[in-house]
Amino acid sequence: MKQLIASFQVDHTRIGYGIFVSRRDVVNGAYVTTFDIRMKRPNIEPAIHPNAMHTIEHVVATYLRNSPFKDHVVYWGPMGCLTGFYFITQTPHAITPREIEKLMRAAYRHMANYTGDVPGATPVNCGNYLLHDLAMAKYEAKRFLKQKWRFTYPPAKRIKSGDRTFFDA
Repeated sequence: MKQLIASFQVDHTRIGYGIFVSRRDVVNGAYVTTFDIRMKRPNIEPAIHPNAMHTIEHVVATYLRNSPFKDHVVYWGPMGCLTGFYFITQTPHAITPREIEKLMRAAYRHMANYTGDVPGATPVNCGNYLLHDLAMAKYEAKRFLKQKWRFTYPPAKRIKSGDRTFFDA
């Protein structure tokens, strides 16, 4: 059996709200960092409704790609478990969750206060343009901003036996 990928080696029973480094690679001298922007406590709280996730994706992606940080944005997209987003950056030096906290808080304040049409929510621009809920997206953004954010994953308990590693979650 193949080894679990890094994101499955995190103890999801202990993850709280916040910004975490999910993965960091060096590609052609640049640091490519995948951040886990965790809006919900997995398996404890209800997941974010797909319509709200889709709206947050559109509004925050537009915000990030028009921000002063835009040249470092590689990707912004939802987690399959609907508990948060992945934010992938490319920078000349390794950046930390604390270094992007201000940007994330600004993006979520933008989402929480957003008015108008959802960017790109047309049949020409989006593969499921009717799958949006601006009111719920604003609610989820406001709720996330009120939480106490963490910046490091809680460690998973690991038991090693020979060449196999077992996890408590």
